[in-house]
Order: sequence, then structure tokens, then C-alpha cells
Amino acid sequence: MFRFGVVALCLGSLYAQTQPNPEALWKEAVTLHQQGKLSEAIKDYQQLVKMYPDQPQLRSNFGAALAGSGHYAEAIEQYEKAIAIHPDPKVRLNLALAYYKETEFQPAIDELTKVHQELPDDKQATMLLADSNLQLGHNKEVIRILQPLYKSNPKDLAIAYMLGTALVRDGQTAEGQVVIDPILKNGDSAEARLLMGMTKMSVNDFAGARDDLKRAVELDPNLPDVYAYYGSALLSTGDQPGAEKAFKQELAHNPNNFDANLRMGVLLKQNDEFDKALQHFQRALRARPGDLAVRFQIASVLVQQSHLDEARVQLEQIVKEAPDFTEAHVTLATVYYRQKRKADGDRERQIVAKLTAERQAKQPGVKQGDAGTK
Repeated sequence: MFRFGVVALCLGSLYAQTQPNPEALWKEAVTLHQQGKLSEAIKDYQQLVKMYPDQPQLRSNFGAALAGSGHYAEAIEQYEKAIAIHPDPKVRLNLALAYYKETEFQPAIDELTKVHQELPDDKQATMLLADSNLQLGHNKEVIRILQPLYKSNPKDLAIAYMLGTALVRDGQTAEGQVVIDPILKNGDSAEARLLMGMTKMSVNDFAGARDDLKRAVELDPNLPDVYAYYGSALLSTGDQPGAEKAFKQELAHNPNNFDANLRMGVLLKQNDEFDKALQHFQRALRARPGDLAVRFQIASVLVQQSHLDEARVQLEQIVKEAPDFTEAHVTLATVYYRQKRKADGDRERQIVAKLTAERQAKQPGVKQGDAGTK
């Protein structure tokens, strides 16, 4: 992290015989930083960057001190300035990590992609890139990134856990089972139980998933996502109060968890607590920008609050991006009718009827000509 000699010589030659002495200030900043006295080190770095704004290593150290004290937004600013002066993949990795800590996963991915291209063998960068994609639900991308690493490190349980998670979420349960088997054989761990629960959820064995996820919670209540999945299993088995409690516990650990925010928002919307529901939906959207399911939920709340123009604009954009999104067409038709736009409402109803017929025709046991009839 720290490069002392070169920077110290540079500062000393540029600013000798002045007060405060920059070389002494640099030594003090680095020493305080190494001792973990970050607030004091930050004060020294602040003075130094005013004197020497074009020293990339100084900016990088300043960013590291800020990140270490939890000031990630300010750290991002310093890392970006350091990279603008002199691109360095290690500094870019720190920048990506700061974005990750801020739950700004797409910017993290953008930076990590560049790091991965320059340092393809850097395991930390690869794992962080995979996890950032996992957080955004980009399961196929996680699989693409991790499969080569898994082949060369088949006994690495951390790699297997992340790859197995992505495979199960992507519906590749058989392939995922092969990858997670070593984790299951490693003993009764929270990670193994979580993966077993996820696998059972994917095949609609909600009762079995609930039992595995309950055990995962007992083994490690701090495991990321464990309460979110447990809440989903409880909700699927009819225990709404238990599900709500589980989602709240997940959000206490991670306020930006996508699934917990989305499902809590839906529960609150069902109870007509629209303002609170919107808060959760907005957090979910920050976790996964552009997610259609979340945007639809926000639009449906706006309809409930009679913000029809705003809801209409959002729904029109959703059906443009996802023409087969039946529920969005249904809600959009409702908005059109409430705005006295009968022709537009009728058009949406026709689209809904067509999509419903097509869906029913694909169901097993439906005979030709039976779709849409009772």
C-alpha cells in the first residue's frame, strides 16, 4: 500500500526549507496510517495533496486511509484522481473495492473488468469481479468468469461456493450440485445448508428449503443472504410473519440486500404502507439498477397513490423493454382507463389476452384450440 522513499525524495526536493516540512509530514502520515491512526493520517494527507495535487501515490495513500475509515465516496474521488494522473491496476483495484463497499456494483464491475484484463491471474480481482456480478444477478457472467478459475482450483471452497451459487440461481441445478458437492462433504456448514436450500427452492421444494435454510441461520446468522433466502422460503410456505421478520434481520445486516428489499416492499404494499414500500423498492433498484420487477413494483405503488401520469410513463417504458410482461400490460390498461383513454386501454387488454393465450398454449396438456377457453 505504502511507497515511501520515492515520494519522500520528490516532496523533499520540491518543497525543502518550508513549514510544515513536507518530507516530515509525509513520514508522519505514512507512520500514522500504518499504525491504524487513520483520522490523524487523513489530516496529514489533506495538507499534502494541497501542496502536491499531482502525486498519484499520495492520492492513492489518501484514498486508502479514507476507505479504511469508511469514507468510501471520498476514497473513490482520490483513487480516480490518482488513476487520471497515472493508471495503475493496483490502484484501480482499490477503486473498485471502494465502489463495492458503497454497493455501487456496476462501477465496480467497470473498473474490475479493466483490472482483470491487465492482471488476469489476480485472484482477488477475479473473485471481486465475480461477486459484483453475482450481486447484480448476472449469473451467466459469474459462471463465465469463475469456470476457468474453478478448473485450476477445484478444491477451493470459496470459488466453488460462488460458482455453485451462480449455477443454482441460473437454473443449472445439476451442474451446480456437482460444484457444491465438496462443500456439502466438508461438514454441516451454513454455506452448505444455504446452497442446499437454494437448490431446493429452484425446484419448488419450499418446505425442504425452509428446513435447510433454518439450519443455515442457526449455524451462521451473519452469512450474507441467508436471512433473505430463509424469508423467501417462509413466505413460500405460508409463514408471512416469519418471512417479514427474516427480511428485517437480513436488512439489519445488509440494508441494500436486493431480495429482502424487494420482498419487504411487496409485503408493505399489500398492507397499503405505500411510502415504506417505495423506500424498499428504491433501495432494491439501487442494488440492481434497471431491474424490471422492481420498476414494475414502483409503478404499481404510484398507481395506488393516484400518481397516474408518472406511473403511465414508467409502465410504457417497461412494456417497451419487455413486451411479454403481462402484468405490466394489465396495470397499464388500468391506468389508461382511469385516465379516460379507452382506446389505449382496449389495446392493452388485447395484448394481455394474446399473451395469456400464448402462455396457456405452451402449458402441458393443452390441446390445439383450447387455449384461452374454460
